[in-house]
Amino acid sequence: MSKNRKPRLPIEAHSNGSAANHLSINLNPARLLARLAEAAAARRITTLKNKAAAIQQTINGDDQRDELFSANGDGVRLRRDVLSAELEQVVAARTLERARYYLKRLARGVEDRQTSTVNDINLRRWKEYDEVITDSLWVEPRRDTAGAHTSAYWGNFIPQIPRQLMLRYTKQNDWVLDCFLGSGTTLIECRRLGRNGIGVELNTDVARQTRRRIGEESNPHHVRTEVVAGDARRVKLRRLFDRVGVERVQMVILHPPYHDIIAFSDRADDLSAAQTTEAFLQMFGEVIDNATPLLEDGRYLAVVIGDKYERGEWQPLGFRCMEEVLKRAYRLKSIVVKNFDATRAKRDQKQLWRYRALAGGFYVFKHEYVLLFQKK
Repeated sequence: MSKNRKPRLPIEAHSNGSAANHLSINLNPARLLARLAEAAAARRITTLKNKAAAIQQTINGDDQRDELFSANGDGVRLRRDVLSAELEQVVAARTLERARYYLKRLARGVEDRQTSTVNDINLRRWKEYDEVITDSLWVEPRRDTAGAHTSAYWGNFIPQIPRQLMLRYTKQNDWVLDCFLGSGTTLIECRRLGRNGIGVELNTDVARQTRRRIGEESNPHHVRTEVVAGDARRVKLRRLFDRVGVERVQMVILHPPYHDIIAFSDRADDLSAAQTTEAFLQMFGEVIDNATPLLEDGRYLAVVIGDKYERGEWQPLGFRCMEEVLKRAYRLKSIVVKNFDATRAKRDQKQLWRYRALAGGFYVFKHEYVLLFQKK
């Protein structure tokens, strides 16, 4: 972990924004630290608790004219509910020593920032990042359709997947490469999160439409999003990298066709048109070979993939793709199981597919995999 002992302001934390008390508030760091130190210096536990309770009351109040708040915007941004809970822990402490420990820990979270080398999550304020999923089962009831996102494109993945991946494994202004761009989901999320993005799309018409769609998404962080039409197995990106001043990208996201489940074209260079599963895997491996030199050492490659049935037999396509990646210079970091309610083709045919499952002795797919690898 890298530690910066000097305060870095503002300290940002992600909030799901679902309630008013989840909103970040702008605080005067010097004054807040002074108030916390004043409380910690109290010699009687009742005095300390009263001072902590007074800070908590100010934090929870609606009057932001108090000196604890920063009116000019150069303060630290902390989640109101988390900060209030930390002060409540101080108030509930049974000993003076424990109360002082909680206060000093809170102060460290205000004045110090501790992040890893691959993301911007401040581990001093880790409780504020409840948007970031750390479990291996992702259940999303519906896809994000806000902004430029569209569900009209067959086979695209939900925006929450690249969003989660980028929150965990990239920093602001990092570069992300999506080798199967499709409708542009990854690059739209790049714009929202402040990551630069490069997307490769085989179909020239789709690439043109996607480039226009991405341009409709606002770009508050002023990042670059580049769309390249070409075969992800062989496309040469070095000239583009030189033009935008990039040596390597910090993350690669692969969401290939699930072999022939959806036929995107009949082109020989289209993975969905591969004649056999073995041919599909060979082509998929060629995409990895082309992308790997472009990925910074130690950074992450993610594969979003599902399984398939073929003549009544389950084909573990996800795990076979995993094996292809592991033949290269990668180690497996995690396997996430992501739910999905229905593909576009099955959306209005749930009962029909239930009947087919009962008659055929199989189960209807309700999941896909997010396979995470780290480049050695």
